[in-house]
Amino acid sequence: MHSKLINPSLDIVQLRNNGYEVEIKENHLLIYNIPYFNNVRDVCKGVLVSKIELSNNEIIQTRDHTVFFIGDKPCDANGDTLNTIINNSNTARLGQTIAINHMFSSKPKNGYKDYYHKMESYINMLTSHVQSIYPKETAKTFRVLKDGKSDTPFAYIDTNASRSGIQFINDKLSNLKIGIIGLGGTGSYILDLIAKTCVSEIHLFDGDEFCQHNAFRNPGAALIEVLNQNLKKVDYQKDNYSNIHQGIICHSEYIGETNLNLLQDLDFVFIAVDRGLIKKLIFNYLEDKKISFIDCGIGVIKKDNSLLSSVRVNFSADGFREHIWNDRISFTDEGDEKNLYSSNIQLCELNSLNACLAVMKWKQFYGIYHDVGNGYSSIYNSSVNEIINDDVRA
Repeated sequence: MHSKLINPSLDIVQLRNNGYEVEIKENHLLIYNIPYFNNVRDVCKGVLVSKIELSNNEIIQTRDHTVFFIGDKPCDANGDTLNTIINNSNTARLGQTIAINHMFSSKPKNGYKDYYHKMESYINMLTSHVQSIYPKETAKTFRVLKDGKSDTPFAYIDTNASRSGIQFINDKLSNLKIGIIGLGGTGSYILDLIAKTCVSEIHLFDGDEFCQHNAFRNPGAALIEVLNQNLKKVDYQKDNYSNIHQGIICHSEYIGETNLNLLQDLDFVFIAVDRGLIKKLIFNYLEDKKISFIDCGIGVIKKDNSLLSSVRVNFSADGFREHIWNDRISFTDEGDEKNLYSSNIQLCELNSLNACLAVMKWKQFYGIYHDVGNGYSSIYNSSVNEIINDDVRA
């Protein structure tokens, strides 16, 4: 699945028309084969890189006066470093395939009018020194590069990652197939978070209809007209989240003994259902298939005209699974009369917290967040506002 190609603005078209080697890749504008001097006055060829700013998949006027450079430290005709434009020379990654060596900063009094003005200004700052000795050297090669396709599952380009410079970290989740079993309160918030990641597929499993009480335990605000359509939960959620993620796949059925094979090709599974007997079947199947998973749970009871609540996350990965079976989770279907959560109590803050803890642990597992504690079980208690981590893996 490919997101829509960025429509180049007229100023970028002008860069191409004037002969510059222009490419738009991973939400950045790149211009190749720019002549510059290194410190021994050899003529080298570098790449200028600029972040691009988008609205509705269209490139808009730039407000950022800085650019990046791929190459050696540029120098003038005497071999002296161009310190007037070099902000720093820290190698960094801007995307999965873009690694830069320097940042340049040179801001005219009134800023840059557009990308053409910005990029040509920086090109002249480099090539003017070369052309003072080799006048025929130029960045205008008239070689055309095609726009690269953003091979992501998003319906539109993820400018958040490129603006913050963390796209290469987010890419650790690409190509994963994720399952969410149960689209009630917690499961719907898990979907809300996962839909903003670059996983390739999100499989939804739930046989229930989306009812009025669900609207109070889900992110967003459902229209009353939608509630009257008696949609399946998975179909309602796909309609919502396909607006941002194109890899959502619906399974409008409960996971049980006869259809566990629907999970066999997944890389990771979130489990957000209350039935203990079904959990036991799912756990055994996922362990047999060496699939990692997280099980979520919430408990709520009344005490002294207030509520006591706990939020639980248990993580299981191949090589560290025994703790799941050590009285962490109930594997019976006998209801707890004191547990108000089983009556569909409307506590979306607990659902969202449960989802956040689960998704953050999942991201730690894949190296998005640093993980010092390696705790595979976490319990939040609202009375003391504390998270306890347990089942630590050495």
